[in-house]
Amino acid sequence: MKNILVITASIFGQDGQSSQLVKHTLDQLRETHGEIRTTYRDLAAEPVPHLDASRFGAFLTGADDRSSDQQQVVDYSDSLIQEIKDADVIVMGVPMYNFGIPSGLKAYFDHIARAGVTFRYTENGPVGLLEDRPVYVLAARGGIYAGTPNDSQTPYIRSFLGFLGLTDLHFVYAEGLNMGDEKKESALQEAGRTIETLTA
Repeated sequence: MKNILVITASIFGQDGQSSQLVKHTLDQLRETHGEIRTTYRDLAAEPVPHLDASRFGAFLTGADDRSSDQQQVVDYSDSLIQEIKDADVIVMGVPMYNFGIPSGLKAYFDHIARAGVTFRYTENGPVGLLEDRPVYVLAARGGIYAGTPNDSQTPYIRSFLGFLGLTDLHFVYAEGLNMGDEKKESALQEAGRTIETLTA
């Protein structure tokens, strides 16, 4: 049975277009792999705290020197990282807000990037410590950005996840969703076909 980690970040919850693309991807993975086990991480409904000096300080403090509050911060981060380690596949819904990823997703990323845990520095540069696995990134956008300088999401997500060792990335774009009903329907259908091809 495949373990799937599902990460969503839409402020519209399960009604968001990126969340609907996630649902379609999960349906396709069930068709391909049979029964699957899912772990959901809804970053809009249950936000990860944004990184601040005290939380960052907890990550830098040695285990023997941490206060109880610092240990709680580290334990929380460890639990997020463990979800990734336990997953065979990661499915991530990423809406575009003001040309970037949702701030909740950035906060999540800040809690899974841990020196000595998910990456390490060497004399030859950083090395990701997470074992690679497929990551499906379902990107929903009101305008058309893929392949243009205004697409800040794709290079950032590719660089960040690659930094941790996750390089088997599959991007699916549903774009022009705010450019009229016909364009929206066409974009969602095209995204659906791409999902079906990638998960076959």
